[in-house]
Amino acid sequence: MGNVHVLDHPLIQHKLSYIRDKNTGTKEFRELVDEVAMLMAFEITRNLPLQETTIETPVMETKTKVLAGKKIGLVPILRAGLGMVDGMLKLIPAAKVGHVGLYRDPETLKPVEYYIKLPSDIEERELIVIDPMLATGGSANDAIDSLKKRGAKNIRLMCLIAAPEGVEVIQEQHPDVDIYLAALDEKLDEKAYIVPGLGDAGDRLFGTK
Repeated sequence: MGNVHVLDHPLIQHKLSYIRDKNTGTKEFRELVDEVAMLMAFEITRNLPLQETTIETPVMETKTKVLAGKKIGLVPILRAGLGMVDGMLKLIPAAKVGHVGLYRDPETLKPVEYYIKLPSDIEERELIVIDPMLATGGSANDAIDSLKKRGAKNIRLMCLIAAPEGVEVIQEQHPDVDIYLAALDEKLDEKAYIVPGLGDAGDRLFGTK
Protein backbone atom coordinates (compact mmCIF):
# COMPACT_ATOMS: atom_id res chain seq x y z
CA MET A 1 0.00 0.00 0.00
CA GLY A 2 1.13 3.56 -0.64
CA ASN A 3 2.67 4.94 2.50
CA VAL A 4 1.18 7.96 4.24
CA HIS A 5 3.76 10.46 5.47
CA VAL A 6 2.50 13.15 7.85
CA LEU A 7 5.12 15.91 7.80
CA ASP A 8 4.90 17.11 11.37
CA HIS A 9 7.79 19.59 11.29
CA PRO A 10 7.10 22.36 13.87
CA LEU A 11 7.22 25.12 11.22
CA ILE A 12 4.71 23.27 9.04
CA GLN A 13 2.38 22.69 11.99
CA HIS A 14 2.68 26.31 13.15
CA LYS A 15 1.87 27.75 9.72
CA LEU A 16 -0.94 25.24 9.18
CA SER A 17 -2.70 26.58 12.29
CA TYR A 18 -2.90 30.02 10.67
CA ILE A 19 -4.01 28.48 7.36
CA ARG A 20 -6.90 26.80 9.19
CA ASP A 21 -7.92 29.97 11.05
CA LYS A 22 -11.06 31.48 9.51
CA ASN A 23 -9.79 35.00 10.28
CA THR A 24 -6.76 34.62 7.99
CA GLY A 25 -7.37 36.76 4.88
CA THR A 26 -6.65 35.86 1.24
CA LYS A 27 -3.22 37.50 0.99
CA GLU A 28 -1.89 35.93 4.16
CA PHE A 29 -3.54 32.58 3.38
CA ARG A 30 -1.83 32.51 -0.02
CA GLU A 31 1.58 33.37 1.48
CA LEU A 32 1.24 30.70 4.18
CA VAL A 33 0.23 28.00 1.70
CA ASP A 34 3.26 28.99 -0.41
CA GLU A 35 5.57 28.70 2.62
CA VAL A 36 4.15 25.36 3.76
CA ALA A 37 4.48 23.98 0.22
CA MET A 38 8.16 24.96 0.25
CA LEU A 39 8.71 23.27 3.63
CA MET A 40 6.87 20.16 2.42
CA ALA A 41 9.03 20.13 -0.73
CA PHE A 42 12.08 20.02 1.54
CA GLU A 43 10.72 16.85 3.22
CA ILE A 44 9.35 15.20 0.08
CA THR A 45 12.73 15.46 -1.70
CA ARG A 46 14.67 13.97 1.22
CA ASN A 47 15.42 10.71 -0.62
CA LEU A 48 16.35 12.07 -4.05
CA PRO A 49 19.45 10.25 -5.32
CA LEU A 50 22.81 12.06 -5.37
CA GLN A 51 25.91 11.61 -7.49
CA GLU A 52 29.50 12.64 -6.91
CA THR A 53 31.11 15.46 -8.87
CA THR A 54 34.38 17.38 -8.68
CA ILE A 55 34.51 21.16 -8.21
CA GLU A 56 37.13 23.79 -7.48
CA THR A 57 36.60 25.75 -4.29
CA PRO A 58 38.67 28.96 -3.90
CA VAL A 59 41.04 26.76 -1.86
CA MET A 60 41.34 23.43 -3.71
CA GLU A 61 39.72 20.79 -5.87
CA THR A 62 37.24 18.61 -3.99
CA LYS A 63 34.64 15.94 -4.50
CA THR A 64 31.07 16.94 -3.67
CA LYS A 65 27.51 15.80 -4.33
CA VAL A 66 24.77 17.01 -6.67
CA LEU A 67 21.33 15.64 -7.55
CA ALA A 68 21.61 12.58 -9.77
CA GLY A 69 19.55 14.08 -12.56
CA LYS A 70 16.26 12.46 -11.56
CA LYS A 71 13.76 14.69 -13.34
CA ILE A 72 10.87 16.03 -11.31
CA GLY A 73 7.46 17.07 -12.58
CA LEU A 74 4.93 19.03 -10.52
CA VAL A 75 1.30 18.45 -11.46
CA PRO A 76 -1.17 20.72 -9.65
CA ILE A 77 -4.85 19.76 -9.86
CA LEU A 78 -6.70 22.90 -11.00
CA ARG A 79 -7.43 25.21 -9.46
CA ALA A 80 -6.45 24.97 -5.79
CA GLY A 81 -3.26 23.01 -6.54
CA LEU A 82 -1.83 26.13 -8.22
CA GLY A 83 -1.46 27.75 -4.79
CA MET A 84 1.30 25.30 -3.83
CA VAL A 85 3.42 25.30 -7.00
CA ASP A 86 5.48 28.47 -6.51
CA GLY A 87 6.62 27.42 -3.04
CA MET A 88 7.90 24.12 -4.44
CA LEU A 89 9.61 25.77 -7.42
CA LYS A 90 11.63 27.91 -5.02
CA LEU A 91 13.42 24.73 -3.93
CA ILE A 92 13.28 22.76 -7.18
CA PRO A 93 13.41 25.42 -9.91
CA ALA A 94 14.35 22.89 -12.62
CA ALA A 95 11.09 20.95 -12.17
CA LYS A 96 8.68 20.99 -15.10
CA VAL A 97 5.05 21.86 -14.34
CA GLY A 98 2.06 20.09 -15.86
CA HIS A 99 -1.61 20.88 -15.18
CA VAL A 100 -4.69 18.70 -14.80
CA GLY A 101 -8.24 20.04 -14.74
CA LEU A 102 -11.11 17.63 -14.10
CA TYR A 103 -14.75 17.70 -13.21
CA ARG A 104 -17.34 14.99 -12.69
CA ASP A 105 -20.18 14.68 -15.18
CA PRO A 106 -23.30 15.13 -12.97
CA GLU A 107 -25.21 12.53 -15.04
CA THR A 108 -22.66 9.73 -15.39
CA LEU A 109 -20.45 10.70 -12.41
CA LYS A 110 -17.48 9.86 -14.66
CA PRO A 111 -14.45 12.20 -14.60
CA VAL A 112 -14.15 14.59 -17.53
CA GLU A 113 -10.78 16.17 -18.33
CA TYR A 114 -11.37 19.77 -19.33
CA TYR A 115 -7.67 20.61 -19.40
CA ILE A 116 -4.51 18.57 -19.36
CA LYS A 117 -1.02 19.67 -20.38
CA LEU A 118 2.02 17.67 -19.28
CA PRO A 119 5.78 17.56 -19.88
CA SER A 120 6.51 15.40 -22.95
CA ASP A 121 8.81 13.03 -21.01
CA ILE A 122 6.26 12.27 -18.29
CA GLU A 123 7.20 8.56 -18.08
CA GLU A 124 10.78 9.45 -17.06
CA ARG A 125 9.83 11.95 -14.40
CA GLU A 126 9.18 11.62 -10.71
CA LEU A 127 5.76 13.30 -10.59
CA ILE A 128 4.31 15.08 -7.59
CA VAL A 129 0.54 15.57 -7.87
CA ILE A 130 -0.50 18.60 -5.81
CA ASP A 131 -3.86 19.43 -4.27
CA PRO A 132 -4.27 21.21 -0.91
CA MET A 133 -7.15 18.97 0.16
CA LEU A 134 -7.72 15.23 -0.09
CA ALA A 135 -11.39 14.89 0.87
CA THR A 136 -13.31 12.07 -0.87
CA GLY A 137 -10.21 11.29 -2.93
CA GLY A 138 -12.20 11.59 -6.17
CA SER A 139 -10.24 14.26 -8.03
CA ALA A 140 -6.82 13.01 -6.89
CA ASN A 141 -7.76 9.49 -7.97
CA ASP A 142 -8.94 10.75 -11.38
CA ALA A 143 -5.81 12.87 -11.85
CA ILE A 144 -3.53 9.93 -11.03
CA ASP A 145 -5.53 7.74 -13.45
CA SER A 146 -5.03 10.39 -16.17
CA LEU A 147 -1.27 10.46 -15.58
CA LYS A 148 -0.91 6.67 -15.56
CA LYS A 149 -2.96 6.44 -18.76
CA ARG A 150 -0.31 8.66 -20.38
CA GLY A 151 2.63 6.55 -19.20
CA ALA A 152 3.53 8.00 -15.79
CA LYS A 153 5.22 5.45 -13.54
CA ASN A 154 6.53 7.31 -10.48
CA ILE A 155 3.84 9.36 -8.77
CA ARG A 156 3.55 10.90 -5.33
CA LEU A 157 0.58 12.83 -3.98
CA MET A 158 1.07 15.94 -1.85
CA CYS A 159 -1.77 17.60 0.09
CA LEU A 160 -1.98 20.03 2.99
CA ILE A 161 -4.73 18.14 4.75
CA ALA A 162 -6.61 14.89 4.18
CA ALA A 163 -9.58 12.98 5.51
CA PRO A 164 -9.07 9.27 6.27
CA GLU A 165 -11.74 8.46 3.65
CA GLY A 166 -9.71 10.09 0.87
CA VAL A 167 -6.47 8.45 1.97
CA GLU A 168 -8.21 5.06 1.88
CA VAL A 169 -9.45 5.61 -1.71
CA ILE A 170 -5.95 6.45 -2.97
CA GLN A 171 -4.39 3.53 -1.08
CA GLU A 172 -6.94 1.12 -2.58
CA GLN A 173 -6.88 2.47 -6.14
CA HIS A 174 -3.19 3.39 -6.33
CA PRO A 175 -1.19 1.31 -3.85
CA ASP A 176 2.06 2.43 -5.57
CA VAL A 177 1.49 6.14 -4.77
CA ASP A 178 2.98 7.57 -1.57
CA ILE A 179 0.92 10.31 0.10
CA TYR A 180 2.50 13.33 1.81
CA LEU A 181 0.37 15.44 4.18
CA ALA A 182 0.83 18.29 6.61
CA ALA A 183 -2.07 16.85 8.65
CA LEU A 184 -4.44 13.89 8.63
CA ASP A 185 -7.79 15.25 9.81
CA GLU A 186 -10.65 13.57 11.62
CA LYS A 187 -13.31 12.82 8.96
CA LEU A 188 -15.61 14.12 6.23
CA ASP A 189 -18.90 15.78 7.17
CA GLU A 190 -22.21 15.12 5.37
CA LYS A 191 -21.30 17.70 2.68
CA ALA A 192 -17.92 15.96 2.08
CA TYR A 193 -15.99 18.82 3.74
CA ILE A 194 -12.90 17.87 5.73
CA VAL A 195 -13.37 18.28 9.52
CA PRO A 196 -11.86 20.33 11.15
CA GLY A 197 -10.37 21.28 7.79
CA LEU A 198 -9.74 24.78 6.48
CA GLY A 199 -12.84 25.55 4.41
CA ASP A 200 -12.59 25.67 0.62
CA ALA A 201 -8.90 26.03 -0.32
CA GLY A 202 -9.63 27.39 -3.82
CA ASP A 203 -11.98 30.10 -2.52
CA ARG A 204 -9.58 31.11 0.22
CA LEU A 205 -6.58 31.21 -2.15
CA PHE A 206 -8.29 33.20 -4.88
CA GLY A 207 -10.75 35.28 -2.88
CA THR A 208 -13.82 33.76 -4.53
CA LYS A 209 -16.97 32.61 -2.81
